[in-house]
Amino acid sequence: MNLLFNRSSFHLSIISGILIGFAYPPFPGITAWFGFVPLIHIWLSESPKESARWSFLSAVIANTISFYWIGLNSGASLFPVLLSLISCIIYLSSMWALVGFFLSHLNKRFGNGLAMIPFVWVTFEWLRSFGPLGFPWANLAITQTKFLPLIQIIDTTGSEGVGFWILLLNTLLYIFLRTNIFDKKLVISLILVFLIPWVFGTIRFQFFETKHNIKSRTISAIQPNVNPNQKWDVSYRDRLYTIMDSLNAEAYSFDPDLVLWPEAALPAYMRVSTLRNKYESLVKKTKIPLLMGTVDYEYKQNNRLSYNGAIYFGINDNQMYHKMFLVPFAEYIPLSNNFKILKKLNFGQANFSPGKTFTTFPLDTIRFGNLICYESSHPFVARNFIQNGANFLTIEANDAWLRNSSGVRQHFELAVLRAIEQRVGIIRSANTGISGVIKPSGKTDHKVAFGAQEVFKGKVILNDKITFYGIYGSVFSQLCFIITFMQFIWLIKRQN
Repeated sequence: MNLLFNRSSFHLSIISGILIGFAYPPFPGITAWFGFVPLIHIWLSESPKESARWSFLSAVIANTISFYWIGLNSGASLFPVLLSLISCIIYLSSMWALVGFFLSHLNKRFGNGLAMIPFVWVTFEWLRSFGPLGFPWANLAITQTKFLPLIQIIDTTGSEGVGFWILLLNTLLYIFLRTNIFDKKLVISLILVFLIPWVFGTIRFQFFETKHNIKSRTISAIQPNVNPNQKWDVSYRDRLYTIMDSLNAEAYSFDPDLVLWPEAALPAYMRVSTLRNKYESLVKKTKIPLLMGTVDYEYKQNNRLSYNGAIYFGINDNQMYHKMFLVPFAEYIPLSNNFKILKKLNFGQANFSPGKTFTTFPLDTIRFGNLICYESSHPFVARNFIQNGANFLTIEANDAWLRNSSGVRQHFELAVLRAIEQRVGIIRSANTGISGVIKPSGKTDHKVAFGAQEVFKGKVILNDKITFYGIYGSVFSQLCFIITFMQFIWLIKRQN
């Protein structure tokens, strides 16, 4: 193993970057279990400045491998797409640099850098989720969705708990590899840290898979597989309406409790369109509600505000939900609502305004919440719907912009995390895929491949109670933050 650690920091950072980058879907996340070991050596052996520099390089490699798909957006021109990709990689990599800088400082001053690694990592994962540039998509939990037992803890710890486990495992493995003599206690600790989540998670997984007296609703969902660049083309409009009406008729033929369409399904402002009458009549006739993704607008103080939203054609009346968390630089310019001049910038992005309310929709005696596309990457969105009384969740998406990339696969796996966090059934309707049904255990009940056209009916399980995470949120991450912050204050005091 000295052969590994005798390598230069340049080589070690590259090794870690590659191993961690290839831990993200569609790859199974096995390399995350040991991918941080070379980087940990840098954190403990280099100066804070050098540790930050090599951590940044490692992160650039990892994030480029994981999130290259940001540069494939077919809905915008080349310059803003590349700018978004480069900016995102720099932003995410700066977090790694801060981790490396802080851990190196702690180790030089107090010699406790090793012990603090999992706490510092969780702190920065949690902090990275805030603000208009929040990106919990990058959390390490998504690397483990192929191993469902390992992520059963997130209904208590949130997704950051998986990151803690990964960094703890890497830290113990590093100690084991650096120890020249056989340490029985260390080996036992390493084995226990690895096995406990598997054993605990398997028990939890089986509990939810074999649970009796579960309540559910049947939902028909549509994956139309329509090119979004054609959707607003006048010459294609009639053809699109024919396709959607045909698929909708098939969905209703299954006699479900609800029919679900994908994001921005038709080139119309459905709330004010005359087309609305057709769907209202259909719902009234069949007694089967319909949820359809649609753009919307309203005027406030002589300003037109546009929204990415969904319209719910209910038995009694219609309701709108406006997307709360928009995609930065694709659906809006961050801070543009505070600084109006930013709205005049044109990078080919939409200029949507965020919604104000986590609206839940009534379905017979229950309620459900609807996440629109990028919102499914943010745990707090699903949590707010559940706290507002949702018994299950729907997701409307349009991943066609990402083409047939790993981003499409990652986006679907994020829904798996949301299902486990809230222990709630989820059904996902994506324009070009991936659509499917996910159980509260995280197991996928049905899955429609990217690029396929399909109408399917799924049984979506209702939650019976709110999880610890659903009630208290990121308590685990906040505890890690407090521990890290106390170390930071101690470090500042010792330097004075």
